[in-house]
Parts: sequence; structure tokens; C-alpha cells
Amino acid sequence: MISKDLLIRMLDHTYDLESWYAPFKDAVSGVTVSMAVWKPEGSAMNSIWENVNHLTYYKERHAAKLLGEPWENPLDGHDTFQLTEPREDEAAWKALVDRAERAQGRLKAILQGMSEEEMKENEVAEYLYHILIHDAYHTGQIMQSRKMQGGWPATR
Repeated sequence: MISKDLLIRMLDHTYDLESWYAPFKDAVSGVTVSMAVWKPEGSAMNSIWENVNHLTYYKERHAAKLLGEPWENPLDGHDTFQLTEPREDEAAWKALVDRAERAQGRLKAILQGMSEEEMKENEVAEYLYHILIHDAYHTGQIMQSRKMQGGWPATR
């Protein structure tokens, strides 16, 4: 089994620790509400806001599962992209970004508090692999949307 410390470090890399790819926090940094709700015309592409909803939902759900808390908001698939309503409201956009940060912090704190044995019993590593890959994938979509809007630097 992969070590707990490595899993947590990988979680940090997809969220806010720069590596050879940009983490989520950098991808949403400086995004205005107009950028967050934008979609190319005629496209089935999700907006930045929708991607942040989606990523936040799965971290919140997994944290609740690990703590044995009841999950009051069962959404599936596409519905997770609508966790909060994308709208031209800067405060609501900031609240969602803050919520994503809280979800990340909570999941990380839960993992830090677990023993290696608890992680093994709860199959944390396998699910966390999915979270990591999922975060990297949708973070790439966020950066692509920013590039299409001219809001991502050509070089970093």
C-alpha cells in the first residue's frame, strides 16, 4: 500500500502545491465571475463554475463517508455540476471557491487523522486515486476554458 504521507502530498499537488502541472488553486486564482460562468457558444463544455461544483461535491461526499456522516445531498453524474447555481454573482462565486477550499481542507484533515490501518480498512487509497485523477482532469478543463477566454498565461 502507498504511504499515507505520499497520498496526502499528492492531494496537495492537485490542489495547491505547484509541480510540473498547475494545481486547482492556481487554476481558479484570478477567475472573475464572468469567466466562471462563461461557456463557448454551442458547446457542451462545462463552465469553470460547474467544474468547481463537481470537484467540491465529490470531496464533500467522500469526507462525509469517511466520517460515517449521513449524506443529505445525493446527486449523480451530471447533477453534481449544478451543486450551486452558476450566475453573475461575484459573492456567490467567491463562496464556491471558499467552499472548495474547505472541502479540500476537511478531506486532508480527515486523512491526516487516520492511521494507515484505518486507511486500508476504508479503501482510502483507491478512492483517493480516483479523486486525484479526477481533480487533475477537471483542473485541466478549467485551464482550457481560461485559455479559450484569454485568461491563462501563454507561459508560466
